[in-house]
Amino acid sequence: MRVFFCFIAAAAFLFSSAESRAAAAPAPKVMLGIDVLEAMNFAPLKGKRVGLLTHPAGVNRYGVSTVDVLRRAKGVRLVALFGPEHGIYGDEKADVPVLDKIDPRTKLPVYSLYGKYRKPTAKMLEKIDALVVDLQTLGVRSYTFKSCMLRAAEACFENGKEIVILDRPNPLGGVKVDGPMLDPEYKSYVGLFKVPYVHGMTIGELARMAKATPGAMEITSKQQRAGKLTVIPMRGWNRNMLWCDTGLRWVPTSPAVPSFAAAVGYAMTGLGCQIGGFKHGYGTTYPFRMLSFPSKTPEQIAENLRAYGIRGVAFKKVSARDSRGSRVEGLYVGVSDWNALRPTEISFYMMKLACKFNGGNVFARADKNAASLFNKHVGSREWWAEISKRGASADAARFVEKWEREAKAFRRESAKFFLYN
Repeated sequence: MRVFFCFIAAAAFLFSSAESRAAAAPAPKVMLGIDVLEAMNFAPLKGKRVGLLTHPAGVNRYGVSTVDVLRRAKGVRLVALFGPEHGIYGDEKADVPVLDKIDPRTKLPVYSLYGKYRKPTAKMLEKIDALVVDLQTLGVRSYTFKSCMLRAAEACFENGKEIVILDRPNPLGGVKVDGPMLDPEYKSYVGLFKVPYVHGMTIGELARMAKATPGAMEITSKQQRAGKLTVIPMRGWNRNMLWCDTGLRWVPTSPAVPSFAAAVGYAMTGLGCQIGGFKHGYGTTYPFRMLSFPSKTPEQIAENLRAYGIRGVAFKKVSARDSRGSRVEGLYVGVSDWNALRPTEISFYMMKLACKFNGGNVFARADKNAASLFNKHVGSREWWAEISKRGASADAARFVEKWEREAKAFRRESAKFFLYN
């Protein structure tokens, strides 16, 4: 049984710093899409006016911003920047609209795709020939950067522009597929792809799948077929690699995800902490990894979670400073066996436990807006119907097994879009 070293730290189940590992390595093992593009002497962009959709994690394997790489590339005219949620510098708050502006560093126009518009307009695209996308995602469905890429592709196809995806690793690897599928009625900017919650694909593979799947894009079928999509694959990455296997330094994809450890935790505890009372350590040094619940000790939380027999997890009591500087305690959720782990499983047992800790079914009396947002993230209302009706007696195991069967089917169907072994 394979257990990845990056999930087991000396006696504490804690991740060592991804940055420290990268610094110790002689060279990154993986050439990112931007590195491969540069090795091609930027041939796909030569003589073209280029727009770039990116954010702080859009860097080459040595940590140089893709903005700067393209600005200095001979024969490439970078004429505009496009920013997703959090903006091109990652300094905008989550869920807060971002305004268009002139970038003070490059003097280029920056068009926000998380403000008045979620999709590039014809006017935004009129002065470019190709839109390059370099966005690092987390490997989970409910993260807006994939939606931003998809809407950008739609706009390019509508307006006769090429879209070039610079591929990047899925931090959770290309093998692990887990969690509920997206039902069409819950398609939203939180999740536009009909994939399991943990989908096992890179952003380039998702783009290939969307283009080839009728109805996956909100444009005419003729525009979808005729649209020009170019994916620049990585070199040296394979599906068994997690982020910590790549030798790359982690750059925060958003303020809430400052580390690879947080990215793994996002898949594990993000859904279970949306509603019900659990907190996942945001604002501490263990975001998405440190569970707490009002009036419950870490030991009490651990004892109850262990009783559910959740596979591949391990728990340890930890303490940290919160955003106010106060010392807080919580339960660190570690990974003892990545192969056995079903990342999203713990979230649904946390919801059962929230009913037990609250002394009643907190979900049955939940605010409708909160329930709607939760269902958008999960991608289905099936589980909500179960937990809001049965509370602590909800049959989470039945859902986990159902999702596992669906995930296996998706894995088989999605393989035709894979770019890597």
